[in-house]
Amino acid sequence: MDRRSFLKLAALAAAGAGVAGCAADTAHPPGAFANRLRVPPLLAPDVDASGARRFELTLRQGETELIPGKRVSTWGINGDHLGPTLRMHRGDRVAMAVTNRIGEPTTLHWHGMRLPARMDGGPHQTIRPDATWSPEWTVDQPAATGWYHPHPHEQTARHVYRGLAGMIQIVDPEPAASGLPSDYGVDDIPLIIQDKRLDSDGRLVEEFDGTFGLIGETILVNGTFDPFVEVPAGRTRLRVLNGSNARIYFLEFADGREFHVIATDGGLLPGPVAVRRVPLSPGERLEFVTSFAPGEQVILRSVGERTEAATDIEEGDFDLLKIIATGPPRDVSPLPARLSTAPLPEAPPGALVRRMTLTGSEINGKDMDMARIDEVVPAGAREIWEIHNTTYTHNFHIHEVAFRVLEINGAPPPAYLGGPKDTVYVPKRATVKLAVEFGRHADPAAPYMYHCHILRHEDKGMMGQFVIVAPGTEDRVSRLLPMPGHDHGG
Repeated sequence: MDRRSFLKLAALAAAGAGVAGCAADTAHPPGAFANRLRVPPLLAPDVDASGARRFELTLRQGETELIPGKRVSTWGINGDHLGPTLRMHRGDRVAMAVTNRIGEPTTLHWHGMRLPARMDGGPHQTIRPDATWSPEWTVDQPAATGWYHPHPHEQTARHVYRGLAGMIQIVDPEPAASGLPSDYGVDDIPLIIQDKRLDSDGRLVEEFDGTFGLIGETILVNGTFDPFVEVPAGRTRLRVLNGSNARIYFLEFADGREFHVIATDGGLLPGPVAVRRVPLSPGERLEFVTSFAPGEQVILRSVGERTEAATDIEEGDFDLLKIIATGPPRDVSPLPARLSTAPLPEAPPGALVRRMTLTGSEINGKDMDMARIDEVVPAGAREIWEIHNTTYTHNFHIHEVAFRVLEINGAPPPAYLGGPKDTVYVPKRATVKLAVEFGRHADPAAPYMYHCHILRHEDKGMMGQFVIVAPGTEDRVSRLLPMPGHDHGG
């Protein structure tokens, strides 16, 4: 059921009942941004005697109303659908306790986190039913918006689609950016955008076949259908995650206003970049700031491409969220011209170049093999990766790293892509060149992943593995893993 169909049904129901509207729906009648945006709760960790911040997460089955009035089966984390926001500071020692209650094996990947491979939550860190996985690491990266989601081999699309996802916020104060909106859920709003395909009873349709897998016509934001959010007048920061399986969004405001991108996947840009429209592919995150006048009502929407640059994924026009500004302006000061002084990923002269050729469901002519190591990287390396797409639309995510987009089809990228990233949109038949910065967590027996984040493609095998090793030992590393995975059975 799409938004247009729901509008018609709501109108027919109201007419048949002779209802002109009730008090709760006067400002926002059904089908016209009738539902207050759900803001995921911040999960408060316990702090143990060692100072570690302990987060407890339970993956579980549940029920929720994806469409108001229709309660259906979903999965969630510490709840019935989606999960809480995890906020952590640079320098924190974090300890997770992830308990699997969904009735089948899964994993939990910390997308965007720079951490040891055994803590990464990829397909090798399987959590069996009723078991608990307890990874620990020290947060050592700049302020950024990440997310967490399952990553089981060949089943990622289904697990994410059912509702296992949540946002991560890393706090690392930059003096220049101290004036950015930061009041969680008030003027700093998390937005997890996902498309669903629902039947007439509001239940999730699970058909993941076809070139791109499942493409839905019902768009939920933080699991909310047809949402509105009230924000203080003045500046508001929106942290947007594309948590969809395959759909690409082209974000803009319906009134065509300018807004300022302040951060990409891996953290703040050097300075704000003014835009009117930005694409966001699955797995990517974007932070932007705009100002609203008192009483103003503005719609955030996605409008499909109308040019030769259009994707070959089914596109559409969607109203995503109504933003309503209330009260006197909270902050109308201009954005700082400088947001971050952190160095961006760079590749030195003569850097090693790795080439990744993307076909329909393979990388460099190979399907994913859980026992095969495809690339060996020395700790701390800075390299050039060239991602060459020979077919239809893809994107590309590398675990653990931060990278900077150097070129798209030989030309410099748009300025808003000038920040640190871990996932990049790779249009059909395009070549994207990246400067990639690797971490220093060396472990020759525990791999990280690189893959297309269109989840149907990932599940079909469009994924490879790399290990990070002590510099100088690359030629001594086995290309076969001693075991196919690292199972966590409790």
